[in-house]
Amino acid sequence: MNEFVEQCRREWKRLGVSDPLADEMAADLASDLSEAEADGVSAEQLLGTSAFDPSSFAASWAAERGVIPVQPSATNARRRPLFLIAFTGVAAFTLIIAAALLLTGEPKLTLATRPPSGVGGQVHSVSAAAPIEWILLVLATIALGFAARLWSTRGRSHPPTAPA
Repeated sequence: MNEFVEQCRREWKRLGVSDPLADEMAADLASDLSEAEADGVSAEQLLGTSAFDPSSFAASWAAERGVIPVQPSATNARRRPLFLIAFTGVAAFTLIIAAALLLTGEPKLTLATRPPSGVGGQVHSVSAAAPIEWILLVLATIALGFAARLWSTRGRSHPPTAPA
């Protein structure tokens, strides 16, 4: 079983597990395998089908211990970009609509004043929705900044860390 432990050690090194941690894991694995052998339990009985795939065993054990990042499942990997695309699209659409409404000044509110004499007067025209449009514009800009941040970090791997 020494060859199995060595193959696991090579996989941990490839995955970026620190040498002290890989040594500890290799010692634990070697101890478990030798105890099982002393008890008359084969490696296949102890490890199941993982006994024939040391690389997969080493990667899953390291992920379970939290020393390497867990790979996202295929369903989550597909869902995240679709959600991110939808979020970015809604934010961009909101930004465009808010900017267009601010530029056109629609809808307009017109106020006509007439002096007590009834002659003359003034007409004032202002945009009625301007505060809401500004709020939408600011929120859409923040949302697009957040989406840009998510797009820039998407797919970036992080170095493995040992648990505290």
